[in-house]
Amino acid sequence: MAHIRLNTHPAQGGQAAPPVIWGARDPKIRGPVVGTVADPSKRNAIGVHSGSYGIYRALAIAAQELKPGHRPDFTNTSPAEPIGPFESWFDPKKIVSLDPWGHMVADVFADKLAAGWDIRPTIAITKAHVQMPEIRDAVAAGRLKPDNGGILLPSGDVRVTKAAVEPVWWLPGIAERFGVREADLRRTLFEHTGGMYTELVTRPDLELFLPPIGGATIYFFGDVSQLGRPETRIACRLHDECNGSDVFGSDICTCRPYLAHGIEICIEMAQKGGVGVVIYNRKEGRALGEVTKFLVYNARKRQPGGDSAAQYFNRTECVAGVQDMRFQELMPDLFHWLGISRIDRFASMSNMKSDALRAQGIDVVEQVPIPEELIPADAQVEMDAKKAAGYFTPKKPAIDELAKAKGRGLDE
Repeated sequence: MAHIRLNTHPAQGGQAAPPVIWGARDPKIRGPVVGTVADPSKRNAIGVHSGSYGIYRALAIAAQELKPGHRPDFTNTSPAEPIGPFESWFDPKKIVSLDPWGHMVADVFADKLAAGWDIRPTIAITKAHVQMPEIRDAVAAGRLKPDNGGILLPSGDVRVTKAAVEPVWWLPGIAERFGVREADLRRTLFEHTGGMYTELVTRPDLELFLPPIGGATIYFFGDVSQLGRPETRIACRLHDECNGSDVFGSDICTCRPYLAHGIEICIEMAQKGGVGVVIYNRKEGRALGEVTKFLVYNARKRQPGGDSAAQYFNRTECVAGVQDMRFQELMPDLFHWLGISRIDRFASMSNMKSDALRAQGIDVVEQVPIPEELIPADAQVEMDAKKAAGYFTPKKPAIDELAKAKGRGLDE
């Protein structure tokens, strides 16, 4: 049985980890993010690549389906569209939760790859067609018109560029963003993940952490090369994952209807020469998780007096302890990566999202609420509660409306 190393310490074996100068203008000076385990002397990040899917990689190795030493062949994997660099990449206060060079690894670190370093991309960019019945309905209703194949095809298909982004946390910047000491952040992350990552406390020299959480997918509508230009008008839907509504059409919330409406707004902007951006964050159930979300649904539906907006957030806190764990403070990093400093049409009513963007210097010109006719009947509870709590709305619900039971019972 080979010796199992439970943790590491700075300069173990007399060799320091490869340095990372976060925010450096030259990527070679900044240095690569290395979270692979093939050569421990090259590692400069805590954790492993692929976010939550890193566990499946380990399982594939344990099941002898994957060779531990497999190296990816990056032939023909380069981004389908170039993005950046932008000036915001070089301000270490603006990007702390992703690697802005993550999609350019094969180019900017080609010398190290050739020398045998195992460096993995943390961002990938490709192109696709999107097919949604809501978009075809918008075409049939005359709200959207095909544009000879540029963006919206006569079939109702939409041409898009899309990017997948894995989280890369620069711990000093994360701590500063949340106003906590880095040592306290490291200890809390270590203790409250069951001690999963000992190097959070034993390796203060490692400033990068690859957390086992979901990342984000960004869908672009229009000419991506126009990003980063002050004259380019931007429409955006910033969406947090909701499997029940987004995929299966559950009507207890407005997630899919608002997502579809946001895509429609993005297509309109792209057809007018701007760029539409839909950001889809893997933060199921306000990052509380789907099990917690379903428990809250049961608590809401079974409470005395029925499902009402007045008790909407209280039921969540009773189960989860908090109303929300999405931490929108990190979300603006994606906009800084794209060189976006102004959103002309923001398809979101969330004050938490708009406040976080403005706090990071991103101007939100217009917030676009979901049209009333798109709100499912069972979702009226959620919408009234959010409007009363500070969501952007032309009209807040009356106090007596909040106490009314508007949601269905579990057996209806």
